[in-house]
Amino acid sequence: MKNVYFIGIGGIGMSALARYWHFKGFEVSGYDRTPSELTEALCAEGIPVHYTDDCSFIPADKDETLVVYTPAVPADLGELRYVNEHGYRVLKRSRVLGEIAKGQRCLAVAGTHGKTTTSTLTAHILTQSGEGCSAFLGGISKNYSTNMLVSHTPTVVAEADEFDRSFLQLFPDIAVITAMDPDHLDIYGTVEAYRQAFRDFASQTSGTLIIKKGLPIGPSDTKARILTYSYTDPEADFCALDAHPDEIGHLVFDLKWPGGIIPSVRVGVPGWVNAENSIAAAAICLTYGLESAKVKEAIGSFSGVKRRLEIHLNSPKLSYIDDYAHHPDELSTAISSMRDIFPGRKLTAIFQPHLYTRTRDFAKGFAASLSKVDKLILLDIYPAREEPIPGVTSEIIFKDVTCPEKVLLRKEELMEYLEKEPVDVLATFGAGNVDRYIGPITQMLSKRL
Repeated sequence: MKNVYFIGIGGIGMSALARYWHFKGFEVSGYDRTPSELTEALCAEGIPVHYTDDCSFIPADKDETLVVYTPAVPADLGELRYVNEHGYRVLKRSRVLGEIAKGQRCLAVAGTHGKTTTSTLTAHILTQSGEGCSAFLGGISKNYSTNMLVSHTPTVVAEADEFDRSFLQLFPDIAVITAMDPDHLDIYGTVEAYRQAFRDFASQTSGTLIIKKGLPIGPSDTKARILTYSYTDPEADFCALDAHPDEIGHLVFDLKWPGGIIPSVRVGVPGWVNAENSIAAAAICLTYGLESAKVKEAIGSFSGVKRRLEIHLNSPKLSYIDDYAHHPDELSTAISSMRDIFPGRKLTAIFQPHLYTRTRDFAKGFAASLSKVDKLILLDIYPAREEPIPGVTSEIIFKDVTCPEKVLLRKEELMEYLEKEPVDVLATFGAGNVDRYIGPITQMLSKRL
């Protein structure tokens, strides 16, 4: 095999795999529907990307070419049909990640939310400690400006994505499950089927399974040793004791673990949710066998993940923070963390719903979460891979939001609206293309400082 061709190369998981194969010396190229920061970065790294559904870009030598695709790509895409009809070896993204992880020590992080920050911090701890790892991440690490790390150490850190049951391609030695709040019901159908997939993932873990305390997983679900973690519950195997903010709002705590107490752990990024994620990452790395002093030091030097409680502007007069939250529970957690970071200030949230099915299935949950801000600017739904569903619009969320102020806008109206809007703390939320507004919003608000 000489060539690896990606259909949907601009996805966060796909681009990590593309970088991996490029690092390994293969000829890597691919298609995506639209340009983005990720595809531009890939091109700059020497990985050609095109944006038209054009089979002439596919390497002609089918016997020397692996084609990797993402299930987010429509089944009737011309390039995908072509490779399936012409005898190419075609594998789904999750299968390829599973093949890479096979034969190495796999550390996997699963969960409805928290998995990107936890897996990125785990990879950072292993890297900074000198142990090293290869890592396939669902976000861009701010420490390394990439979503993929490569090492000669035969250890793989993988973000284990439950979408399309992708994580069932992984057989981890150590795994974390951060949350099992229902999502992707368009794929799973029922809440119980969704939760059963996590139990199936647990059954594939061979060494140690670390779960957030209270999750419905027990010894009957896995042969692995089960340990628990919590930010607040001192009965968990790994937990924070005496947590308090330092002078700039970063949390400091004593970390209790089965080996004793690690005093005065300072989290490198603010927000209680990041402290919770740091406990999960520490649990993996301490179980793996790293020295506690190295774990503590790396947690302190962690710079976070792009679009995870990412602060772009911060002053007593005006602050702007962005987060990827696109599920009701993620929104509640992010908003709660922001209230801690910016106590007593007016929080204005811009939210772009992601997917018609998710909006339909969780409309009341979204409304309840978004009611916790002081003002909501709600945008139209980002469809991603879906066709519209009759009667499903942002209005079905908007009508039940009870915060003091709210407004419904098309995204094309957003910047003009913000030009006239006084802002104290502004937050953008969503997994669609709301991130395209981060730069313009930052630039516009900077002029007010």
